[in-house]
Amino acid sequence: MLTAALCGDVFASPSVDAVLAGILAVTGPAGCLLIVKNYTGDRLNFGLAAERARAYGLKVSMVIVHDDIALPDLPQPRGVAGTLFVHKIAGALAEAGADLETVTAAAERVIGKVASLGMSLDTCTVPGTPKEARLAGQRANRRTRRAPDPRRAHADPPDPLAKPGDA
Repeated sequence: MLTAALCGDVFASPSVDAVLAGILAVTGPAGCLLIVKNYTGDRLNFGLAAERARAYGLKVSMVIVHDDIALPDLPQPRGVAGTLFVHKIAGALAEAGADLETVTAAAERVIGKVASLGMSLDTCTVPGTPKEARLAGQRANRRTRRAPDPRRAHADPPDPLAKPGDA
């Protein structure tokens, strides 16, 4: 189902050359579908690599996953866990012999229907910088940016040992 996965350094997209090398390594006569999470660098570098691959005569399609609903006012939500469903459904169709156009259309339909809620149990630590302590105790952050109403930004995580109906 998944023929290649390309990643960059920590907090960085893979380069256009790295993405193009991946496309060239795995693309056969049926073509290649790039499933990209909605991050600026990924959209840019995968898009440029796809254009270069098409200039070589390869059939390449690209879809952008934008399923994160943690920040509902964002014009371009992030691509997070919903990407898994896009991979599974597009991959199953490809394995069954569907053509690239059919696989791409199915991936777009999944993207239009899937939603994920990103959460963090700790703050992000950029390598080489000191850790910030923004969450108190056993709190969870359901937003990755500052919320207008701090009461809505944090929640106590559920007790994994609680039985259904316990309050």
